[in-house]
Amino acid sequence: MQFSPRHVPRHVVAIAASMGGLAALRAVLSGLPAGFPAAVLVVQHQQGGRASGLAGILDGCGPLPVTEAREGDRVEEGRVHLAPPDLHLMAVADGTLTLSDAPMEHFSRPSADALFRSVALHFGARAIAVVLTGRLGDGSGGVGAVHDAGGTVLAQDPASAAAGSMPATSIRTGWVDRVLALEEIAPALVDLVSVQA
Repeated sequence: MQFSPRHVPRHVVAIAASMGGLAALRAVLSGLPAGFPAAVLVVQHQQGGRASGLAGILDGCGPLPVTEAREGDRVEEGRVHLAPPDLHLMAVADGTLTLSDAPMEHFSRPSADALFRSVALHFGARAIAVVLTGRLGDGSGGVGAVHDAGGTVLAQDPASAAAGSMPATSIRTGWVDRVLALEEIAPALVDLVSVQA
């Protein structure tokens, strides 16, 4: 089941980060322009059990508003939806977001794999997955779902990452379309959503 056309963002960009992710997310989000014709969904691995101020930290680093996702929020272009601590963030068929306390994946909740699979299912070729800095291998399963759905997968060059194993693990799957230095990711996203509009 796909999103109702009335509520379909032209694209959805799903970004995942872990160790070193704050600086990486700031770099990417600050490079996205006002009116960016995509919804942006972000998983940043965070310690569970306490309130997060991450949305407040990221809001204002660029022109796109950043809010912590809530159950039932509508997926909106030109807005960044951030996964809360200790909950998976996923898109669902009616054009909204859902949160889940399902088991961890790759020792992570929120998990990149859960997010990537959901956007692949509901956005298909309009899905763009981005794997940023981090340890372990979260995202390496979900990038296959995005690839198989006809979407695009970008990964940060491990050499430019604070922790290179998360992007490196995704790169080794063979499902990553482009490996980019951190400063190249935002321009690549702008080009992708412009070309595919």
